[in-house]
Amino acid sequence: MRFLNFKQGSQPGMAVADGAQFRGLFSSDAGFPGDLQSLLAQGPQALQEAAEALRQGPVIDLDTITYLPPLENPGRIFCIGLNYVDHSVESGFAVPTYPAIFSRFAASMTGHGEPIVRPKVSTQLDYEGELVAVIGKAGRYITKEQALDHVAGYSICNDASIRDYQFKSAQWTIGKNFDDTGPFGPHFVTSDELPPGAAGLKIQTRLNGVVVQDASTSSLIFDVATLVSLLSEAVCLQPGDVIVTGTPSGVGLARKPPLFMKHGDVCEVEIEGLGILRNPVVDEQ
Repeated sequence: MRFLNFKQGSQPGMAVADGAQFRGLFSSDAGFPGDLQSLLAQGPQALQEAAEALRQGPVIDLDTITYLPPLENPGRIFCIGLNYVDHSVESGFAVPTYPAIFSRFAASMTGHGEPIVRPKVSTQLDYEGELVAVIGKAGRYITKEQALDHVAGYSICNDASIRDYQFKSAQWTIGKNFDDTGPFGPHFVTSDELPPGAAGLKIQTRLNGVVVQDASTSSLIFDVATLVSLLSEAVCLQPGDVIVTGTPSGVGLARKPPLFMKHGDVCEVEIEGLGILRNPVVDEQ
């Protein structure tokens, strides 16, 4: 199942893929099944029933909507740094033996088609195409063997980073949380539509049509199952928690000369089976 969270004017809604098109309902419509966050909390059967309800709605004209992140207010957003060997090397770090974990906040996220805002205080806006895993089943001390049972589905993130602010501090949080710098979407795709752990998927980032990152999710140092298991040692994971799994090599900071995004650019992140997350870049006004 492939879900889409959107609004038309001020009306929020949700849609599900029905062949090559999307059908859906607005939150004010009779039969609206609820938002994705509440559905995840209810379990897989709720997602199935929601898809059936949404398919009774009209076809959604995708040219008339504003895409919203699949989850507008995730419980927690865990981001993983340096999770591809080549990216660790290009960044000047040793290959990690334990994940580099930091957080994003929901306020920094934006939807497909919405602008990535380059802040006034920096010209070092970098791209990072990443696979996202979404938790659907709560758990603590989850074994690696059981971990994928806790993943409801997957999406795409561009973990765009303000590099000079990222490295002003020993911690990366500030450079990863500027407003409107974290595109997320366009769809939420349930786990059964993809290989276990979303492994073996082609992931590619393009800036103005030029390929700048090109890898496979099989190259993750810490795969989805490992990340779920390790994070659950610290916290009881909850439905709607999000894991942004890390970016491959090719980031702008590591290039010579550096390649940073600027006003007028268009950045696309494509992951096989998940779609294309596309966003223009604008300067903060």
